[in-house]
Amino acid sequence: MLGPVILAASRSDKMRRFISAAPGTKQVVDRFIAGETVDQVVPIVEDAADKGLEVTLDVVGEDITTPAQAEAARDAYLELIERLKVLDLGPRAEMSVKLSMFGQALEGGHELALANVRPVVEAAAAIGTTVTLDAEDHTTLDSMFAIHEELRKDFPQTGCVIQSYLFRTEDDARRLAEAGSRVRIVKGAYKEPASVAYQDKAEIDKAYVRITRILMEGAGYPMIGSHDPRLIAIAQELGRQAGRKLDEYEFQMLYGIRSDEHVRLAAEGHRMRVYTAYGTDWYGYFMRRLAEKPANLLFFGRSILTKG
Repeated sequence: MLGPVILAASRSDKMRRFISAAPGTKQVVDRFIAGETVDQVVPIVEDAADKGLEVTLDVVGEDITTPAQAEAARDAYLELIERLKVLDLGPRAEMSVKLSMFGQALEGGHELALANVRPVVEAAAAIGTTVTLDAEDHTTLDSMFAIHEELRKDFPQTGCVIQSYLFRTEDDARRLAEAGSRVRIVKGAYKEPASVAYQDKAEIDKAYVRITRILMEGAGYPMIGSHDPRLIAIAQELGRQAGRKLDEYEFQMLYGIRSDEHVRLAAEGHRMRVYTAYGTDWYGYFMRRLAEKPANLLFFGRSILTKG
């Protein structure tokens, strides 16, 4: 059970310094992080479009401690949107945001996060795209869902994320699966207590299937976030059973993972979106990718050994 240990390390400044300095870290980080700047990520969006793929862009960074940092996060997204506008890439790229980056954990954080994220959502809509609010640990979700509901009053295309490992999520899915909604289902990648979340992988997978069925049978637009071939096949079958056309839901996978599968699903006629993270504050995002799959950790370990 290395996952919980890695997730705990994602909050450790000591581990952050150690891993950042490890000789093989850059090789592995480059697998999951598309670059550090807008200039580096734009060609990736263009390449994805050429392959029939779409993207969702995440400017990484979560440990915001001042309002000024939250405003800087807002401005980073506004810069990204301006570049997408100039290159006419808006319809191919949406944005994913973590409200922690926009000041959610600060004093008055709910109002601060809403005030900072609203201009991003407005600017995204102006270039023909939208924003999805990422789910973080369970203590932040009531605030995230309230902000999501508020934003949808003016920008109904605003999406949100739900996590199958949380006990509450089936009820959340029923509430969210309404006409016009956009909901991404993922397993979840935070260290959560047994009082609120399934701890067993098999139970998380079963919940994922139940929630996917709810979304497919609902009136909204499901976004299936998974690299698991079995869950992808089940989602396809549930879509067929619900009478959905291939463009009435989409699959989402991480940049750098199963890239051939991205192209295969798009070639079959599915909408396929690549979750593409970039930026300098990559540590928390990177550690959750290691925790999600043992193969990622093994890859990291081999890189350190071969570079050391």
